[in-house]
Amino acid sequence: MSSCEASRLWFVLLIASVAGAHEIGTTRVTAEFHESRFDIGIVTDAVSLAEKIEGRPLAAGATEVQLQSILEKGDAQFRRRAQASFDGVAAQTKITFAVQGTTATVRMAGDVPKDARNFMWNYGWTFASYALTVRNDSANPVTQWLEGDQASTPFVLASAPPLATRAATALRYLTLGYTHILPNGLDHMLFVLGIYLLSGRARTVLAQVSAFTVAHSITLGLSMYGLVSVSPRVVEPMIAVSIAYVAIENIFLAELKSWRVALVFAFGLLHGLGFAGALKELALPRSQFLTALLTFNIGVEAGQLTVIAAAFLLVGWYCSRREWYRSRIVVPASAMIACTAIYWTVQRIVV
Repeated sequence: MSSCEASRLWFVLLIASVAGAHEIGTTRVTAEFHESRFDIGIVTDAVSLAEKIEGRPLAAGATEVQLQSILEKGDAQFRRRAQASFDGVAAQTKITFAVQGTTATVRMAGDVPKDARNFMWNYGWTFASYALTVRNDSANPVTQWLEGDQASTPFVLASAPPLATRAATALRYLTLGYTHILPNGLDHMLFVLGIYLLSGRARTVLAQVSAFTVAHSITLGLSMYGLVSVSPRVVEPMIAVSIAYVAIENIFLAELKSWRVALVFAFGLLHGLGFAGALKELALPRSQFLTALLTFNIGVEAGQLTVIAAAFLLVGWYCSRREWYRSRIVVPASAMIACTAIYWTVQRIVV
């Protein structure tokens, strides 16, 4: 097998794995304290959680009723890996499950023990990074980012914990922005790959990426400052449509056209709203809001450039000047991206 053929095989396998791994939504946890009561809300992907509780993949098309039934029957199992504790002692909680579409909302409520000094949280039902936001009556909301089943640092109930340094905030949101593309932003990954596939020439890629970057930076900033607000029920299907359009156009076009740059800019506005959706409910630190917003955006750009660099190393460097490059790589990969995006469009509209 030649190096070009091997690169082509790896590239197609990459696209296939991306297409099959898409999961809408991210896990978020909010802990609220009011006087002697606590209320913990967990928002996560219902199918993923149900499959983990069942220990097996579910049949396609599981209904809300079926998913909720699985979660309720797995109450005892769920408790083993979702634990709130006060001063090192596990709290007694009442748990309720609610499923809407593909989103599960789990609520854990109970009494704060008398004279409790600190609160800790541990959640072992996700393998990815997620945000824990803690609110009480006497302090500003505080967000900790946790990795999988990592236990939180103690939250002092009587007073606000010290604020993270600016450098720590910048590093955290830089990482969040990057991981929102790789590996979590699979729809954004496919859009960037669609941009690259039209033509591997630096000028063509640069024109499109620049338009996309400027556009999503505009709507990300406007949305986070509360100047623009669009429902995710509109944004998410339209992002999928933008991916499908770019991929389909790759099949029929071999050169960059002026309208392509304009459309990529318009689609970038949509993707910026999608990026904002990942941040809106995470209680960005008020004193370091701009730092968090800017470094998140830089992380997104770094993730996009990594996707482009990977595509170049896998297929562009060795194969882009071959006569068969377009027929064997660009067209099949674009067709696969288009089919995946069309499926997501239907899925997001139905949900």
